[in-house]
Amino acid sequence: MRLIFDIAFTHIAGRGRQTLVAILGVAVGVGFSIAMAALMQGGQNDFVEQLVNTMPHVQITDERRAPPRQPAQDAFSTVAIYGLRPREDRRGIINPTAALAWLEDWVPGRFAPSLKTQGVIRYAGRDVGAAVIGVDPAKEQGVSPIIEDFRQGSFAALAVGGNNIVIGDTMANRLGAKLGDTVTAVSSTGLGRNFKIAGLFHTGTTARDEGEAYVLLKNAQILSERANAINEIRIKLDDPNAAPAIARRAEAELGYKSVAWQQANESILQALVIRNIIMYTVVAAIMLVAGFGIFNIISTITHEKARDIAIMKSLGFPERDMRRLFLLEGVAIGAAGSLLGWAFGLSMVYALSLVRFEIAATGQELTKLPIAWSFLHYLIAAAFALGSAAVAGYLPARRAAKLNPVDIIRGAT
Repeated sequence: MRLIFDIAFTHIAGRGRQTLVAILGVAVGVGFSIAMAALMQGGQNDFVEQLVNTMPHVQITDERRAPPRQPAQDAFSTVAIYGLRPREDRRGIINPTAALAWLEDWVPGRFAPSLKTQGVIRYAGRDVGAAVIGVDPAKEQGVSPIIEDFRQGSFAALAVGGNNIVIGDTMANRLGAKLGDTVTAVSSTGLGRNFKIAGLFHTGTTARDEGEAYVLLKNAQILSERANAINEIRIKLDDPNAAPAIARRAEAELGYKSVAWQQANESILQALVIRNIIMYTVVAAIMLVAGFGIFNIISTITHEKARDIAIMKSLGFPERDMRRLFLLEGVAIGAAGSLLGWAFGLSMVYALSLVRFEIAATGQELTKLPIAWSFLHYLIAAAFALGSAAVAGYLPARRAAKLNPVDIIRGAT
């Protein structure tokens, strides 16, 4: 076997320029594959992390997946009911105290009740439509993503006392209001109430910064004329992956619609899977192109070393040694290209991690490219490279093993 290695090294070294070009081709393919995988995986991880952090892992609302069964359906064997609606639709989670106590007994995480109602925020003759959300500040801090996004004031200011409200800075700019000003919140029922701005937050999501306002839960209940009512329970779990099981159990017990974050973003997660398939298909294509270079050089060596092959077979080298020889040459080029590609890919990933750019129209938000540092990317790129190199080396190796030494020596080839 040592002799096979020596002959393979002599063949490769004898065509130094072509070998170097083939190695560089593999290295560039491996390097770009690693950089592309790190960038795409980093973007995916960052996106999923934002989904997990900016929304509840499980959201229980006062909706039901199917309408409640009506007495007429029990009294008559054939009945169809359409468009049933009470005179006053005062929906809400029935007996919220018992529901919260039941969740507290077994849910491995934090949860917060809230009452969301649509309304209008008014200030100095300007109106902005908003979702007025009544919360318990102590519990909200465990589930809300905006706790760390305050530009002025804080979420805890709601619990100080009085009629306080926290709004997004974009909403404040539209109203022309600032911290400490008094705005009027008007509910969908027409009831209005004055609130003092105790905090301004900025999440970077326009829908939240412009369309959400937070008040104490009791103030929201008074504003919407729904005493002791809640219509939403948001849960943050210690393990976000357990959300589907928690949602199924909560819905089965409480009867209210419970949605896990995976279900709420099912189409997005499916798109990410397709994106990964496309990414690895492109990586395989890059390595396939690099494999043509290896195939070319091994084929050339096989043709030029035909007489050497004849002599070796005449001396007793079996066909498997001929296959092993040229296959080894192809794999050696792939391995050398992979190692060089690792260094090139690491350099590219590091350079990409240093890129900074602004994405906000106001020029206030400075961000960087999301990069995933994973050794798995290097292993996958090297596996594709070695696989394509083995295939590119095997085809000429098989042809070399079948050469008849008598025909070669007589000059038939």
